[in-house]
Amino acid sequence: MNRSLPIINTQDRGCTPPSDAPRIVFWLQGLTLAWMLAECGIALYAAATAHSIALLAFGADSLVELLSAAVALMSFLPAFALNKTRAARWAGLLLFALAGVVAAAAIAALVTGIRPLTSPAGIAVTIAALIVMPTLAWLKHRTAKTTENRALAADAVQSATCAYLAGITLLGLGINAAFHIGWMDSIAALAAVPFLIIEGRRALRGESCGCC
Repeated sequence: MNRSLPIINTQDRGCTPPSDAPRIVFWLQGLTLAWMLAECGIALYAAATAHSIALLAFGADSLVELLSAAVALMSFLPAFALNKTRAARWAGLLLFALAGVVAAAAIAALVTGIRPLTSPAGIAVTIAALIVMPTLAWLKHRTAKTTENRALAADAVQSATCAYLAGITLLGLGINAAFHIGWMDSIAALAAVPFLIIEGRRALRGESCGCC
């Protein structure tokens, strides 16, 4: 007697077919790369023109995430043979170095009384980041759950962390713009330092975008 095996419809069960997983992760990382490129460029330009240490911290974090997203994207291409663990460690060390630079610059700005200018571009990019990064975090978390991709789940947490950093930066920029309290920019930059250190530790443990 022939017994046919039951056919499992992964779409009916809400699961992503394994063959679609690389395509979806590739799409998400490509979207992340495009956004981080724009975010990094605008944030660093605004930091330079407005003399904002908080925007420098935000842009520096965006730069490292941009590099990590690029490594992750290239890791899906057969033409590239990348050591993702080594790339993640370099990203972690760079984040630690940037945390030290941001902390020193923020303290120097407080001591010397440097007053950053109002930055409409900086405010705009941080507001946009508060919309884009939680959305990307939600998409990555949902995809990681359906594909059981632990690396993508860790990347979703990092995207959410970037949104928190954007919120801190926006708070400092907004207070400075509304009340002309220049030292709030340095305080926002110092508040961003722990986020840079946390992401640096994640990168050293292989939990950053570079391991996706």
